[in-house]
Amino acid sequence: MFPYIADARQGAWLPGPYEGVELLILRKDDATGAITVLRKFRAGTTVPAHTHRLANESAYVISGQWEEGEVNHGPGTFFFAPKGERHGPHHARTDVISLTHFDGPLTLD
Repeated sequence: MFPYIADARQGAWLPGPYEGVELLILRKDDATGAITVLRKFRAGTTVPAHTHRLANESAYVISGQWEEGEVNHGPGTFFFAPKGERHGPHHARTDVISLTHFDGPLTLD
């Protein structure tokens, strides 16, 4: 049996760092600051270009359509942004849900 289990159906969605973004925390490591979340982007939401200087970001699109530059990405798309690397802007063409992991503290620059 796994030592930690989270049921997303029982969690609470919290406001994210940008208007139109919500987070459901699945796991947080208090020692490292690492965090695994479901992220919900409301259709029409644009997240400006940004950097996570203390954490690598890995994201997997579960549902919806996500635009990066002129390329649309849908369910099954995996993104990786190394810490310190600027990425975005991201635009949610539809409502989007992604499973996202930051391997260190979630900071935005």
